[in-house]
Parts: sequence; structure tokens; C-alpha cells
Amino acid sequence: MPVLAVIVFIALFFVKAGYGMFRTPKWGTSLSNKTGWILMECPAFFMMFYMWYTSEPRFQPVPLFVFLLFEAHYLQRSFIFPLLMKGKSRMPLSILLMGAVFNFINAFLLGEDLFHLDSTQPYTAEWFTTPTFLAGTLIFLVGMGINLHSDHVIRHLRPAGDTRHYLPQKGMYRYVTSGNYFGELVEWTGFALLTQSTAAWIFVLWTFANLAPRAYAIRRHYRQEFGLEAVGQRKCLIPFIF
Repeated sequence: MPVLAVIVFIALFFVKAGYGMFRTPKWGTSLSNKTGWILMECPAFFMMFYMWYTSEPRFQPVPLFVFLLFEAHYLQRSFIFPLLMKGKSRMPLSILLMGAVFNFINAFLLGEDLFHLDSTQPYTAEWFTTPTFLAGTLIFLVGMGINLHSDHVIRHLRPAGDTRHYLPQKGMYRYVTSGNYFGELVEWTGFALLTQSTAAWIFVLWTFANLAPRAYAIRRHYRQEFGLEAVGQRKCLIPFIF
């Protein structure tokens, strides 16, 4: 998985994933964005539920808490976020399938590592008081807050009936051109820190590998559409760094 993440990271600088502002007819058959997002993200939600429910420590406090954090993200991403979408954008079927397969595999690996392998043994009640758990939980919640607020900003960029494009300016968008991606990266970094799971750290690597090239392309697109002065010194993904 880490090797594949590096390959994907490099490839996405040359091939823009064809959803959102970069969708073109060459990506083939498409369906509505709402349906696409639900079908792409829900495998993670249901696979993690299966991995948790079939595990022995499922009702122990720490595994249950970790499970609920993960499911909270994917409940929002799979079912709430798509239903709040505006507009008539479409998602290529090829993107949907690639995303769904990754989410299925990723949730399986995380669930196996968190709930089924010997690494679950340290997850006693004392885990709640470890510095990594406390810091990781705080970072996860901050990242989720940034992600949710950034999505809200994007949804309310223009009034009903307006088809013009606008440069997002509020919240984390004052510092980066992809505030929602930054929030997601922070979120999963916190999750990896609080769980100390190898699979979770690999997911952080995958999150960066997938989002960094796209954030770079979005910033370049904004600079072409709105001008260098409008975008200013904002970075593409990580404030003041990248």
C-alpha cells in the first residue's frame, strides 16, 4: 500500500482525476455527483462496521470509541455530504469504482489492524489517558471541524441561480486553496496518532498522496482563472508550507 501510494502521488501530477472541476468527457460514463459520492464512500462505512462487529473487543471502551470516530466521518462523507450538494455535477463511473475499491480495502486493513490483530491488546481503558490518545483525539476533532466548515463555505459560494465561479475566501481558505483537503489530512493524522495503528499511518500517507497533487492542480487552476493577485500567497494544502 505505501508503494502504491507513492506511485499514485506521482501519477496524479500528470493525470488530473476527472471529477469536480476537472471532469471531461474522456472519462466516459458518468452519473450524478450525489449518487456517485454515496456509492464511492459507503463501502468504508459498511466494511468498518463489519470488521468491528465481528471482533471480540468490539464493546470495550477504546475500540468502541475508535470505531465511532471512524464511522462518524464516513456517515457524514457517505450520506450527509452528498445530500447537501448543490448543482448538477456528475462523477465518472471509473472514478467511482476506483474510489470504492480503495475505501473497501482501506477499511478492511484498518479494521483488521484495530480490532483483530494482536495490536488490539494495548487498547485497555488506560489508553484514554495516554498523551498520544488525547492529542490525537483533539487533532481529529479539529480536522473534522475544518473539513465540515470548508465544505459549508464551498456550498455557499454563490446564491441560487448564479452560475459564476468564485474563489473561496473564508475559514481555512484564507491560508490554503483547498481548506477541505487540509481538514481531512489533519483528521486522519489525528486518527493515526490516537490509535498508533500502522494501517492508520499508511492511510495518512494515502490521504496526502491523493489530495496533494489535486490541491496543487486546484491552486494552479484558481491562479489561471482569478489571477495571481487574487490567490495571493496562499499555499495549496498545508498553510505556509505547501
